[in-house]
Amino acid sequence: MASIKPSAHLADVRYEIRGALTRRSRELEAAGLPIIKLNIGNPGRYGFDTPAHLREAIARHLHDSEAYGHEQGLEEAREAIAAQQRHRGAHGVEVERVFIGNGVSELIDLSLRALLQPGDEVLLPSPDYPLWSAATILNDGKPRYYRCLAENGHLPDPDEIEALITPRTRALVLINPNNPTGAVYPRELLERIVAVAARHRLLLLSDEIYDEILYDGVPFQPLAAVAGDLPCVSFGGLSKVHRACGYRVGWMSLSGDPSRTTDYRDALQLLAALRLCANVTAQWAVRPALQSAPTIHALTTAGGRLHEARREVLDGVAASEFLDIVSPSGALYAFPRVRSDRLADFDDNAFALRLLEEESVLVVPGSSFNVPHSRHLRLTLLPPPEQIREVFVRIERVLVGMAAAQKPRAAIA
Repeated sequence: MASIKPSAHLADVRYEIRGALTRRSRELEAAGLPIIKLNIGNPGRYGFDTPAHLREAIARHLHDSEAYGHEQGLEEAREAIAAQQRHRGAHGVEVERVFIGNGVSELIDLSLRALLQPGDEVLLPSPDYPLWSAATILNDGKPRYYRCLAENGHLPDPDEIEALITPRTRALVLINPNNPTGAVYPRELLERIVAVAARHRLLLLSDEIYDEILYDGVPFQPLAAVAGDLPCVSFGGLSKVHRACGYRVGWMSLSGDPSRTTDYRDALQLLAALRLCANVTAQWAVRPALQSAPTIHALTTAGGRLHEARREVLDGVAASEFLDIVSPSGALYAFPRVRSDRLADFDDNAFALRLLEEESVLVVPGSSFNVPHSRHLRLTLLPPPEQIREVFVRIERVLVGMAAAQKPRAAIA
């Protein structure tokens, strides 16, 4: 019998964060090799606990969680989200313009499905979080990438963004603080980007899931406050700041002039209703999460575990003969680069596989984030600092070996 053929859409979809390297890692673990994993931003797998008051809120409401909820989410949770957004300066955010989903991942898909016609274009950062590219493609859209180069601090160039706009461009996506680079966008840059969106009547989509994970006093500027009456969808959730990935609670809030987004809001509600509702049980944690004192700052300030893990990354790069890096200002990742003057021929996928096979370290190649010809690696900051220190010893060993293998070829040439 003929084999079942998958959708042609999937030919251009990638998610190497949980891809072939991860599968190979599982095989090595099954053979008894301990693997140091720096591939995924999953705090609970690295010993980070969800704050106790969020667990307690869920426990108190277990009996209230046994029926389907409102398709947009629990009203008390949406009220807390709307209040947070208004406090941050967002315009026009009310309860009926907030949607709760099974993680931000589901809401990214819904936001694009409600928007795109076949062939419509979405402006995405390169590097991007690959789910944005996947959701665009799977909803019949076309990704167009604006560069966020290390030479520019991994910040985008608004003029380059504007040059990519065509009559089919519908939306402009920002990821701030950024995954995978750790860049945090200053207000002046966001103002220029908003001006571009306003001139071309684009919908702004701002992925802000890492909004409170910041280092060295760098401020976070929510995009909705800068956008004003311009339509903007802002995404947040419990998974990162509140270390509750398994709860699968994300949200999106629609800000700006309501008269310009009525039809779009109604389309979002229809799609939300078609999947009935998000996980009810974990939504009871939203209000206490947003109305209590933040718990993440103890981890990101000097002496905190994330701060010290980041310091080990920066020290490891500084001590390396081969690496450089733009210091991450936010989020849970670092994006070091292999220098071309130290290792001319470099394949990030081949390196990542060799690092896994020879040194039992799992990282994500930069090309997995839609970066052409990448010399980057993404590392999560979640492992203990002393483990990250050891990782850089192992990375250097592999790079030294690769450099030694290239020298004879260079001499012959």
